[in-house]
Amino acid sequence: MKKIFIAIFIFSAFFSCKDNTAGTSKEIEQKGDTTKYPSDVIPFFDHWKLILGDGSNAGVANNFEDEDFFYTETEDSGNWIVFKAPNGGDTHGTSNNTRTELAQIKKWYPATADDKLSATLKVMNVSSTGDARVAASYSVVVGQIHSADGHENEPLKIFYKKFPGHTKGSVFWHYEINTAGDDNSVRWDFSTAVWGHDFSVVGPDESTYPEEPEDGIALGEEFSYEIEVKGGIMNLKFTSEEHETKSFTKNLTKSEYSITTEIPKQTQDLFVPVGQDGVERKNAYAGEGCFFKLGAYNQTNGKSPIVNKNWCSGAETHGGDIEKQYADGNYAEVWFKDASITISDAAISNKAYFTKND
Repeated sequence: MKKIFIAIFIFSAFFSCKDNTAGTSKEIEQKGDTTKYPSDVIPFFDHWKLILGDGSNAGVANNFEDEDFFYTETEDSGNWIVFKAPNGGDTHGTSNNTRTELAQIKKWYPATADDKLSATLKVMNVSSTGDARVAASYSVVVGQIHSADGHENEPLKIFYKKFPGHTKGSVFWHYEINTAGDDNSVRWDFSTAVWGHDFSVVGPDESTYPEEPEDGIALGEEFSYEIEVKGGIMNLKFTSEEHETKSFTKNLTKSEYSITTEIPKQTQDLFVPVGQDGVERKNAYAGEGCFFKLGAYNQTNGKSPIVNKNWCSGAETHGGDIEKQYADGNYAEVWFKDASITISDAAISNKAYFTKND
């Protein structure tokens, strides 16, 4: 099978309204060799559309930057792309959360897929406020597989989460069931720890935090993930210089959760009490087009925990004022150094997803 492979290079020479073209009014004019666009750091943007932290679609983000959400930073270790998203503001599609995130232009089907995404990154900030009892507080999603069809659920979300006052945070990944039936409000995630805790470890009250993980990842500490989907199987690999390499496998075309008795205890404790007690289609995500995402999908928001104690953080948003949120740490910020994507010939256009959600 012929594949497209986009390798990553670090170059030494030096990127609100809805808009589907890269290069909006926020595009920065390149001046000599003093400006470096994110597409110079990781030159694979032909294969993505960029969603910004104000809910807009910047399109294919070659030679583009945005001073609030998407730009470059240079350190002794090299050049980085910065993805930044506040706790509150306009969101994309039906999500409650802001994101600055790349979404793949093509979609592929798990059963026939031979597709891969790899990235090296470091998380620089997670929200300074939130309710410690809410599992999503103080977290950001840095990579995903998303369905473009059906309920548009997510067979993979890779999280980083760190509680205030802790030096180390946790990396964990989620599988969200592809809910059987029409009522997708009963969907739930199952969380698996990579380094540190999983999603279910929360504080006993609003401002008391659980014990800091001994094997966690600090802000500013590099780690890498590799996502491969081939023949219906998702293979995950996580690496970091000072940590044990971790690998996981999940079948995306055959469900483990198609009957009520198969709902795991973690879900019974975390999701069932808030009415998220569904079961999954027997063939899981088979027959649905899926696509990769990469960036900073902020999981902390200002909604009241009364609405949902797992996803509504009650964090500070300053009424959506980005400048104020950035000033007191109420945002997510993720830096990427390397990334690559392999796209199979079987992949097809994902245009309908963007038409529906933009």
